[in-house]
Amino acid sequence: MGDTPLQLLALSGSLRSKSSNTELLRAAAALAPDDVEVVLYEGIGELPHFSPDLEDALPSRVVELRSRVAAAAGLLISCPEYAHGVPGSFKNALDWLVGGPEFVNKPVALFNTSPRASYAQESLAETIRTMSGRIISEASLSLPLLGQGLDMNGIIVRPELAGVIGDAISAFARAIRADIISATS
Repeated sequence: MGDTPLQLLALSGSLRSKSSNTELLRAAAALAPDDVEVVLYEGIGELPHFSPDLEDALPSRVVELRSRVAAAAGLLISCPEYAHGVPGSFKNALDWLVGGPEFVNKPVALFNTSPRASYAQESLAETIRTMSGRIISEASLSLPLLGQGLDMNGIIVRPELAGVIGDAISAFARAIRADIISATS
């Protein structure tokens, strides 16, 4: 643990340029404590369509995603709901992670920018559990950002939002560190 910040990888399920999900993850990076570094992965839309036939010779984009997930102490995921489901591009990214060990027992915090988007959130949680990811419920949150047009700065200047996000990141870091301590004792 020492002086090295805890590395978290943020994954947005939206490819939209002005996505509230992506802006929430950017705000989480800005609000993270000094001993936590949140890095946004921006390659979801560049991944090829999943095909098990490619498992023996993974495309370079997939190798990069898998190594970033493997290196992260935990994953922050914020995903929209499209037609009561997870967007296809994001499910595609998760499918690429199924065949490797990188996701197994990985701590995950789920962020939601629309409390009414419960179908996708439930589906995403089920997929993560099936992939053997570990959802940290005390670090997961749901904020009513849909339709507000807030960017990262608009989110972090609102104390009622910034406080909840900061608390979630701190709870996530505590849970991950507790796991690290118990694994080394």
